[in-house]
Amino acid sequence: MPKRKPLTDAHGEVRSLGVADMKQMKAFSDLPSSLQTTLRKVGERGPQKAPTKERITIRLSPDVLEHFRATGKGWQARMDATLREAVKRPRRRVA
Repeated sequence: MPKRKPLTDAHGEVRSLGVADMKQMKAFSDLPSSLQTTLRKVGERGPQKAPTKERITIRLSPDVLEHFRATGKGWQARMDATLREAVKRPRRRVA
């Protein structure tokens, strides 16, 4: 049996896969069921230890939503941080 070429180089970088690599691959369904079960668990997220946030539905103005979405990935966390800061500020009295 020919020696397989490592998938990573000396620096730990993954190399590009070639045709020979692709021919050696097996379909997930062809793997033993015990291995399929193990691999599924690896990709699954475990239960949350203590729920830290609550899922809600909220209606926002399009311009507000556009502003936060324009900041890129993680915009919901930034919106949450902005609201947290607003909650920390002293309340203004409304007459």
